[in-house]
Amino acid sequence: MDELPVKTFFRTFGYSGKPPDPNDMKKVLWLALIVVFAACSCACKGKDPETIDKVPDPGPVPESSSARVYVTTFDKSAEFSMYSVSTATPGASSHVVSLTGDVFQRIQGFGLAVTQAACYNLLKMTKEDRTWLLTELFSVKDGAGASLIRVCIGGSDFSMDEYTWCDEEGIEHFAVHPSEEQYLFPVLDEIYRINPDVEIIGSPWSCPRWMKMDVAGKGERFDSWTSGRLNPQYYADYAAYFVKWIQAMQSRGYRIWGITLQNEPLNHGNSMSLYMPWQDQRDFLKVVGPAFEKAGLSTRIFLFDHNYNYDGIAGQQDYPLHIFADEEASRYAAGSAWHNYGGNVSVLNTVHSRYPDKEILFTEASIGKWNYDNNKFAGQLAEDFEQIILGTLSRWGCCVVLWNLMLDDEGKPYRPGGCGTCYGAVSVSHSTYSYASLDRKSHWFDILHASVAIRPGAVRLGTEGYSRAGLLYQVFRNPDGTLGAVILNKSQDADQLLFNGERHSVRVDVPAESVVSVVWKD
Repeated sequence: MDELPVKTFFRTFGYSGKPPDPNDMKKVLWLALIVVFAACSCACKGKDPETIDKVPDPGPVPESSSARVYVTTFDKSAEFSMYSVSTATPGASSHVVSLTGDVFQRIQGFGLAVTQAACYNLLKMTKEDRTWLLTELFSVKDGAGASLIRVCIGGSDFSMDEYTWCDEEGIEHFAVHPSEEQYLFPVLDEIYRINPDVEIIGSPWSCPRWMKMDVAGKGERFDSWTSGRLNPQYYADYAAYFVKWIQAMQSRGYRIWGITLQNEPLNHGNSMSLYMPWQDQRDFLKVVGPAFEKAGLSTRIFLFDHNYNYDGIAGQQDYPLHIFADEEASRYAAGSAWHNYGGNVSVLNTVHSRYPDKEILFTEASIGKWNYDNNKFAGQLAEDFEQIILGTLSRWGCCVVLWNLMLDDEGKPYRPGGCGTCYGAVSVSHSTYSYASLDRKSHWFDILHASVAIRPGAVRLGTEGYSRAGLLYQVFRNPDGTLGAVILNKSQDADQLLFNGERHSVRVDVPAESVVSVVWKD
């Protein structure tokens, strides 16, 4: 039997707390009995195997098994539960999925936002509990191997205060803010110990207040964290700010893959915010791009970072496309970043068709009382996996990062004027901050399922074959030669798919109402 990742093993058998103390011999014997039982029966399909036994049992797992299947059901009877199956030479089936030979975009990765609020809650946990959770998410060997995170450049609506790294007027006063030393860096250090290949997307919620002018653009000083506009007088200083931030982060060993120039540039009502219409972003890009080149930075610059519907603002439709159309500005833009709080993912079809050389990122979506309480876990998992994960990837997207890694069970901490109804991908009890109190919500499983099957550097492959209503899937080739597939079954009917690679096939049971990931050697 293949060696299971540590955390996956315990959750497969329904153990919701921390792993047994290895010094407790009774628990060790108990664990050994489970291992023996699992090796004999291979019934490791979830917390309660009977609850998903609606599909044919793949049978005993031979020692040479080289495929792993991960299952999460809408009713949570299986939560990222793993079992192994053997591969075979490509075969025939009425439910076969074959590769067409088409190769599409390269994938950068998947992850969650590590906000200051998330760090605050993580640091309230014991080191042991925190390490277990971060290992579950980021470890390539013992977890899902999430590879991408988003961090705020300065404060946000989920920080302990409003701030930037240069609040005293004059770029010569740029310095690491003390709160980053207190909250962000300890968590990043631990993440990098678990997975040193994690990469970061940085996004500012506001420039320093001394760089702001009125929204009308008259050049009048605007001394507020909320709203305002970047004064062209300070374009060079703000470009230097980005350069210094990247250099400071990279000096600590953090890999800054990309930045966006402004989080939600058309939303200037957030607790920390800045109005940056496309005309401003185009002009600023012509300053910050050369500054990156002069500093020798390879960090990518991404435009927009906002909603599919451009918040319905007149003159701001097709925001990034206007900037791409400017030859001077476009040479500094690697692509565009998107949120889904308004509009439809189909907008990405237009973006790619117009500028196929530009990368597409999905950088933020939230769950909270407005959607999660209505759809519950099942509805939100199905909706987001279809619209965000599969929807972005099928439209040439290279990554998905969701918001927010962790909040407590009251949605805290958040800033006044920020989102008081948001949930984290993981919720922790504010009274115990224990591993046992964690509530893993739909966004957690979205990222786990994508990360485990689709590794950084993978490419999306064309497929043909079996299809039916309510069943969606995509296949990817990973850099190590393995194939990974992600599957969504929204229907109440179980299914079985035979994925044919070039040299090996794998037969996958797909329970009713489930998300399934599979990785196999080709």
